[in-house]
Amino acid sequence: MRRTSPVDWSGIDTVLLDMDGTVLDLGFDNWFWREHVPGHYARERGLSEAAAKASLEPLFAAVAGTMNWYCIDYWSRELQLDIPRLKRAVRTQVRYLPGAEGFLERLAATGKRRVLVTNSHPETLAIKNEHVPLGKHFDASYSSHHFAVPKEHPSFWARFRDAEPFEPARTLFVDDSMPVLAAARAFGIGWLRAVRYPDTGRPAVDSADFEAIDRVADLL
Repeated sequence: MRRTSPVDWSGIDTVLLDMDGTVLDLGFDNWFWREHVPGHYARERGLSEAAAKASLEPLFAAVAGTMNWYCIDYWSRELQLDIPRLKRAVRTQVRYLPGAEGFLERLAATGKRRVLVTNSHPETLAIKNEHVPLGKHFDASYSSHHFAVPKEHPSFWARFRDAEPFEPARTLFVDDSMPVLAAARAFGIGWLRAVRYPDTGRPAVDSADFEAIDRVADLL
């Protein structure tokens, strides 16, 4: 793990932030997909939860890192479950990561352009925004679904920059996914930070060779 150096805010014009695991606690999504969905899948098919999980694991693994992995329309069709309805019913469990909301308020005072960039489906973003009003903290919000490739795909960043012009060398990007950060680094984004604790209920993640922070609040 690399030593983390302070951010030179004078060299940054744009701040790109991931949503789940960076601003919001990834614990919600981990619980939703690992426990809540398998529970409903089991009841719909008369399976035990253990059998349901065993059936779902290869389906999830087969599309990990692709656009379908993040697409609730895909999973609604694949699993024959109304995933948006299930998400909306438990949206009150969505939470900011510790210190994240205060960080966003302080970030607004810096005058930097603040952009949310997520792999989440647009409807997932809307559902979460119903309970945790993220939109008020950002100048713009983007789902990778609008670009037809996820953030870890090499072509995402050029497509995204066409929609949201920014100078890579003067941009800070924070995410909890190392493959996503690797794609951003390859595109030339000058300031990158990984999040060590995207899920408050789990141990720190391995940030590989990326400079890392425990939480976004540590940046300001």
